[in-house]
Amino acid sequence: MAGSLNGPKLSVLAGACLALLSLGASERTANLNDRLLAAHNRVRAQVGVPPLEWDDRLAGEAGLWGRHLSRIGRLVHSRDSSLNPQGENLWAGTRGYYTPEMMVGLWAAERRYYRPGIFPVNSRTGRLDDVGHYTQLIWRSTKRVGCALTRGKHDEFLVCRYLEGGNVIGESPV
Repeated sequence: MAGSLNGPKLSVLAGACLALLSLGASERTANLNDRLLAAHNRVRAQVGVPPLEWDDRLAGEAGLWGRHLSRIGRLVHSRDSSLNPQGENLWAGTRGYYTPEMMVGLWAAERRYYRPGIFPVNSRTGRLDDVGHYTQLIWRSTKRVGCALTRGKHDEFLVCRYLEGGNVIGESPV
């Protein structure tokens, strides 16, 4: 048959489909570090705090913790006291779906519950969990960030580490 897809033609078509699929996946996370930094700095610019700088050491530490989260399959903050005075934001979502901007955007969306003032009374709901990621994003004395995205069986995990950490009791985020 003249138009059948068998043998080499099928292999070429399958290879092309796989290339397109992998291109989409790589585009979703292309320039990951730059995009995560830019997303953070857009949120910070909205409240008039200085931009963050990328820190490879923080990113490496975030990657170690992210691999641990990928293995256990759930979010849990690091309790490593050697990380002090670092801050940490965690995110998890369906593997292959979210862009870096969407990930940081979900933290930034906590702004709707935020109220200015001295930490920890910054939540309109009274729950610190409703604003803690956002306040870390905008914390004025934070200067550097490093993040890592890791893949679990079904989910992806984003860990961002901040220096100095925010959410300090008795201080104002901005």
